[in-house]
Amino acid sequence: MTEPAGSTAATYVRVDKPEPGVAAIVMDRPERMNSMAFELAVPLHEAIAEVAADNAVTCVILTGTGRGFCSGADTQGTEPPPNIEGLPLTRIATRSMTLLADLVPALQRMPQPVICAVNGAAIGGGMCLTLGADVRIAAESAYFRAAGINNGLTATELGLSFLLPRAIGSSRAFELMLSGRDVDAHEAERIGLVSRTVPDAELMPAALELARQINGWSAQGVALTKRMMWAGLEAGSLRNAIELESHTQLFVRLTTRNFEEAVEARRQGRKPDFTDE
Repeated sequence: MTEPAGSTAATYVRVDKPEPGVAAIVMDRPERMNSMAFELAVPLHEAIAEVAADNAVTCVILTGTGRGFCSGADTQGTEPPPNIEGLPLTRIATRSMTLLADLVPALQRMPQPVICAVNGAAIGGGMCLTLGADVRIAAESAYFRAAGINNGLTATELGLSFLLPRAIGSSRAFELMLSGRDVDAHEAERIGLVSRTVPDAELMPAALELARQINGWSAQGVALTKRMMWAGLEAGSLRNAIELESHTQLFVRLTTRNFEEAVEARRQGRKPDFTDE
């Protein structure tokens, strides 16, 4: 990632390219457990936008360094949000919350699938951030906490009241959000909060292997599958979802030769080479 001129905040987020087609967005402030201070949130927005616009990237991994994926609100001294000169407190508060809350939809808007490799504590806003990803894989040391309730606030932030019930069901979501208790990685897998749990040392290899599998398919098919999955979660009815799916399926079928390539590859006993042309 290119650092903006005069910026020190950008050092807390970096973009790695571990292999062709894959970008890893890494939150890198381990001494603060990658807390959601503005000096991390702002460059995280920039990294998401940069990778989303990179046509050579077809799959994204989001992770952190150290013992925390993201520990939520920073309880130590932190920089103010950008561009607040001359604003009253009420407008500063609104701008601050918007900047943080927009991280989740920003992840969803990325055309590439986002695999969240949860390397440690995902607390409060950090837990919300994981739910903005398309797939979650947890290290055995990972744990999750909807921490707003622990801090005398609400547990509802950054879309958690919408996303968590859809991930694990309303009863479990109510319990976790009202109790403020920790959910370890194995329970998270059991209730569907993550797709699987792996030993800490295998977290990034597992995320990379999944990225390779995804990248073996049509980039257009994958991107539109992601878009339709998120649209389906907000669809008002089964009929609405089916209509959206039908138009999307026909679009790819009629504008590419991907289906013909898949049939020919099976006939020849080889892997398909999808060009989306």
